[in-house]
Amino acid sequence: MTTTDTATDQRIITYSEAIREAIGQAMEADDRVFMLGEDIGIYGGAFGVSGDLYHRFGGDRIRDTPISELGIVGAAVGAALAGMRPIVEIQFSDFTNQAMDQIVNQAAKIHFMLGGAASVPMVLRAPSGSGTGAAAQHSQSLEAWFAHVPGLKVVMPATAADAKGLLLSAIDDPNPVIVLEHKLLYRTSGPVPQDAVRVPIGKTAVHREGADLTIVATGVMVSRSLEAAATLAEQGVDVSVLDPRTLTPLDDAPIIADVSRTGRALLVQEAPGHAGFTAEIAARITESPAIYRLLAPIKRLSGLNAPIPYAPQLETASVPQVADIVDTALTIMKES
Repeated sequence: MTTTDTATDQRIITYSEAIREAIGQAMEADDRVFMLGEDIGIYGGAFGVSGDLYHRFGGDRIRDTPISELGIVGAAVGAALAGMRPIVEIQFSDFTNQAMDQIVNQAAKIHFMLGGAASVPMVLRAPSGSGTGAAAQHSQSLEAWFAHVPGLKVVMPATAADAKGLLLSAIDDPNPVIVLEHKLLYRTSGPVPQDAVRVPIGKTAVHREGADLTIVATGVMVSRSLEAAATLAEQGVDVSVLDPRTLTPLDDAPIIADVSRTGRALLVQEAPGHAGFTAEIAARITESPAIYRLLAPIKRLSGLNAPIPYAPQLETASVPQVADIVDTALTIMKES
């Protein structure tokens, strides 16, 4: 449902509505844009994101597919090479496992293997993360996989405005872009421009500026970090909160600048810590002049190195919560 924030006179819509609006506006503006995936037609998508797009644009442009992720992505790669602008919806990011050859060996490589003579302007959207009781095979955070592959761009929108703006930029991009949407964010709301306003790929967002500690967070951890920052402020700790938004290419300059200023860094992700993406951010900081301004060791706060449990209390305990962010931030302050 669309409402208006009277204090700011801005339109407030949900994260999922913002995605649907972006797709609709892109399809209205460009006949080459179409969507394909499982149950995205009359059913409206596994999480209801495609909604009424089938009724607006018809079955030729909102294409329900068989249950074959390999076939879906393969068809999208072929369509992109032929000049179309496909948007693939994978029901759960976990199911990209079934299509990794097409994603990693085809979509990401063709432009380079053909010496730039062809490109693959394909978008792959996938719900990721835990918190819905979907257990180990439907709750993973796999962003580090994709970020490791040359030729892929990877974005993780944390707000409704970024969900729309980054998706529009992804559709415009001549390269394959992976858009990872956290399932818990679909029903969250925020101000979103009515027009087709793009958010540039490869630009870090600074959500809050503080003097004492820099928190860098991704996905659903952005809102949790902002909530933690409010709690920390009550305890006299002034925190910055930054969201890379784009993992590849990573805009590290604002992160390095903020850590240089505060002298302390806490990196928060839902994915398991071992070989997680925030390790790349930590490495960028330590390889920069910011290392000489650190007042305490960089800390990473991540999910457990274990499959996501089904039991609700164990699922909650397996990934960082607001209290964990607050406690870790206070530990950093004590160590400096």
